[in-house]
Amino acid sequence: MAITAGMVKELREMTGAGMMDCKKALTATEGNMDAAVDWLREKGLASAQKKAGRIAAEGIVDTCLVNDDHKAVVVEVNAETDFVAKNEKFQSYVADVAAQAVKTTAKDIDEFLAEKWEKDPTLTVKEALASQIAVIGENMNIRRFAQVEEENGFVASYIHAGGKIGVLVDVETDVINDAIREMAKNVAMQAAALKPLYTSDAEVEPEYIEKEKAILMAQIQNDPKESQKPEKVIQGMIQGRINKELKEICLLDQVYVKAEDGKQSVAKYVAQVAKENNANITIKKFVRFETGEGMEKKNEDFAAEVAKQMGM
Repeated sequence: MAITAGMVKELREMTGAGMMDCKKALTATEGNMDAAVDWLREKGLASAQKKAGRIAAEGIVDTCLVNDDHKAVVVEVNAETDFVAKNEKFQSYVADVAAQAVKTTAKDIDEFLAEKWEKDPTLTVKEALASQIAVIGENMNIRRFAQVEEENGFVASYIHAGGKIGVLVDVETDVINDAIREMAKNVAMQAAALKPLYTSDAEVEPEYIEKEKAILMAQIQNDPKESQKPEKVIQGMIQGRINKELKEICLLDQVYVKAEDGKQSVAKYVAQVAKENNANITIKKFVRFETGEGMEKKNEDFAAEVAKQMGM
């Protein structure tokens, strides 16, 4: 497979590795971007950061809560430009989508698009979307939704940057008051800011751990000094690095961003609030949507387009 300059540039932006190293990685992995990231990590040429989704598409994320916050939904609706995303008509439409999605029994987006549009039952959700596209004059897409329900507590919601990020947090608690609601919002803000992948380490798949261990072992083997250490020491190093990574990707294990000492974990912050309010609190899960997450943005290279049209 031919390795293009664009592929090298994209890999460099994802990993921070040098141009030549990125080209070598892509050549070695036959152009497979994910495999190239792992190749660079194994050689110690890229940071251990997660392969962040390429944020590109415009639109907004919105939430809707019902039944005294016992049930909630988060939705993402995309548009072509940020200009439309900030349009009042578009935002009102997304709110209507969220209001319907919180009540839907659809199991996936296809089922949701096929059901009747509550604002006009003569149309399906998909047909109503087509009508909005005609009115707004730009292609749009209802990309995804996720419902969260908690009978023994409540669901907290947080929207960041006018809809760029939306978070729902499932809070099981036997006491509901302003202090506990504030705690839940703070946890939702934490999830928005630090982008955890899991609620706790109990959710982490064994396959993920094994893959990370293999990458760390390859890094050590490629280091002349570290590779000479005893096997027991190497295994301890790997486990230590895994534990450190879990504290970064698991919400409850992360350092709470508002901690005064800079050390308190989110789990300890929740426990502190529970103790202060004589409550039993469990953060069961969270859902985080970021607009355009994992979607490629169309790259407009006008100079190249003109050159192409001129036959250059």
